[in-house]
Amino acid sequence: MATAPSAPNLAIFRSYASKPNPATLPPSILLSHSETCLTVFDAFPKSIFHFLVIPRIQPPLSARHLANLRSLLRCEKSTAKEVLMNLNEEANNVKKMIEEEMMKLYKFKWEIWMGFHPISSMEHLHLHVLSADLYSPKMKLKKHYNSFHPSLGFFLHLKDVLSWFDAVPSYYQRMIKLDASHYESLLKDGDLCCWRCDRALASMPKLKAHLHDEFDKLTAREKAKLERKRKRIDVPASSVQASATDDERPEKIARSTPSQGDGSSDPTVGGDLPS
Repeated sequence: MATAPSAPNLAIFRSYASKPNPATLPPSILLSHSETCLTVFDAFPKSIFHFLVIPRIQPPLSARHLANLRSLLRCEKSTAKEVLMNLNEEANNVKKMIEEEMMKLYKFKWEIWMGFHPISSMEHLHLHVLSADLYSPKMKLKKHYNSFHPSLGFFLHLKDVLSWFDAVPSYYQRMIKLDASHYESLLKDGDLCCWRCDRALASMPKLKAHLHDEFDKLTAREKAKLERKRKRIDVPASSVQASATDDERPEKIARSTPSQGDGSSDPTVGGDLPS
């Protein structure tokens, strides 16, 4: 008799967040941790780089308070904001790690998104930190793509959620309701469009091929920029001086010669991040 596939462990993030010492997690799962958060690799990454920042369960908050974004925002306002600020701090550290790896692997950096899903099947709050490409073999379904589309409305950018705390109380109360029916419709009814150029695509395979082309174009543009920069740096100072007329001021020649601090040195790359 065939064995039925095992159901995903929907409470796995909660088990991570409950650990007194997150360092006991294997390096294939854990990227980093702090006193308040831990960061894990997304098991099904939807971009080239994709991590999850998870708040650790610590008093006065319980697992119930940290079940999802909605449950957190129902807590005392100052307490909820503190949790989000801790996530923001850890996410910015993760962002720096991603950028170092981008420079090592691709020789250029691109945008990084940080945000929440207002509805999640996983049973613990988690902040997505992912590179802005949505270019991954694991991206297979329309609902998954639309859940990360940066302007469709389902993906709630962290900076936008934090801005609710500075808004008038009535706006804050309206936003933290996170009405499930509204957000579910965005996944079902939203068109399948490229997040870069808004081009509508008829199917996921066509969208994925288009995103592949878009990333290749981005890579080509960045490589061309690096090549132009390299050629400017390689121009000998003597040839620059020879092209100047006798009546030109020395300052003009100085402006034409790259200085040591113009960012032309090779980028410093940190330790490896598993991809």
